[in-house]
Amino acid sequence: MARSAACPIFAANLKAMKKQMYMVGLLLMPLFGWSQTAWTVEQCMRYAVKHNHEVTQQRLTVEDYRSDKTQAVGAFLPSLHASVGNQYNFGRAIDPETNTYTNVSTFYNGYSVSASIPLFDGFQRVSEWRLAKANLLMGRHGLRAKQDEVALAVFQAYIDLLYYRGTVEMARQKREESAQLLRQTRTMAEVGTKSEADVAQMEATQATDDYEVTRQEGLLAQALLVLKRQMNYPAEETLIVEPMADDEAEPIEEPTDSDAAAIVEVAQVINPKLLEAEQSLSAAKQSLRVAKSGLYPTISLGAGISTSYYKTIGNANAKPFGDQFRNNVGEYLSATLSIPLFNRLTTLTQIRKQRHAVRRAEENLAYQRSELERLIAEALIDRENSRMESRKMAKKVEADRLAARLTIRQYEEGLATSIDVQTATVTLLQSQAQQLQSRLTFLYKDKWVNYYKGEALWTE
Repeated sequence: MARSAACPIFAANLKAMKKQMYMVGLLLMPLFGWSQTAWTVEQCMRYAVKHNHEVTQQRLTVEDYRSDKTQAVGAFLPSLHASVGNQYNFGRAIDPETNTYTNVSTFYNGYSVSASIPLFDGFQRVSEWRLAKANLLMGRHGLRAKQDEVALAVFQAYIDLLYYRGTVEMARQKREESAQLLRQTRTMAEVGTKSEADVAQMEATQATDDYEVTRQEGLLAQALLVLKRQMNYPAEETLIVEPMADDEAEPIEEPTDSDAAAIVEVAQVINPKLLEAEQSLSAAKQSLRVAKSGLYPTISLGAGISTSYYKTIGNANAKPFGDQFRNNVGEYLSATLSIPLFNRLTTLTQIRKQRHAVRRAEENLAYQRSELERLIAEALIDRENSRMESRKMAKKVEADRLAARLTIRQYEEGLATSIDVQTATVTLLQSQAQQLQSRLTFLYKDKWVNYYKGEALWTE
């Protein structure tokens, strides 16, 4: 059978088309221009983690927790104080020798050094140190969880960008095919094999394709803005991204890591959200112990040394400063026992609140565990569904491509209308878009599965 003149329109195979889709620079060049090196998805995620405001706030929270731990360690050390006091007295006083009032001015100078240390405080300091340690670990895990959340949001935006880049390429390809078919229809109308109505219909198809290209380019530009927003990248600056190393023309192989129980077992050890919930529970328990310490008596030990200098202003017989400084030295040792009897139910109220906090932390931990299991199972199912859908859509694309070729051939022979051609080509376009979407969904869900398995999303 002779090949028709329109067959080369659809002669480009799927592999070539999809490789073109993954040449991001060529697609973005007419939209945004070449001005910088293309970014990989890992670079985009790393930039987002570094510049995200919520990540920065969480990082500062970790620094606060680190300061709290230092303070808790310092509570085990003795406190040391030194003081110097000066006092001038002016006014009337009774002279002991004459028993009469006289104007007297005196000067007093006092020096002291003291130290104290609690010997027993109901294990409050130990509990506060453990609390600070748990809070620091909780903050670190929370920071990692926030970083991963930001990175995965960037990955999702990256996937969306790849999708719209592909649909733009598909729309442009269809527009070019429609333009060739329009030129062919006009030629056939000149020789009388096609009518002016056919030409008009093809012109309408061309106009529709022009609109679709413009619409898809707008969606691509919007997807790029979303990616910039997720990265906290300046919207006015150019951002060019590279495609991921995935051959769109090759079928997706069946994954070998589909054991949900094994993945859950690994995730329960390394997942930052779950680890954060575990440390939150530990912190709540230590806070409860801190509150209970208020029921115990406290014992503290103190020691100090002091000296002074006294002089009546104008008295030439006052003892020298050095003599008084040495002779007026005093030392002391003290031990204090404090027994809490009644503090208006403050301690009991705090204990009750902290018990409620422990219950909330336990419930949150249970929720995070069940949610982790659900998300892993969901990611595995979605990944498998998208893989199967991609395989089926690949067959449908080939069938729709063959149907489009045959419809064009029938159109050239007068056995099909321009509407039939439009329907067949639109069906092909939709199938290609669905196949691309299923493959990108597979990549996204596969990233989640690998994340639950402990794969790093990016490198520091």
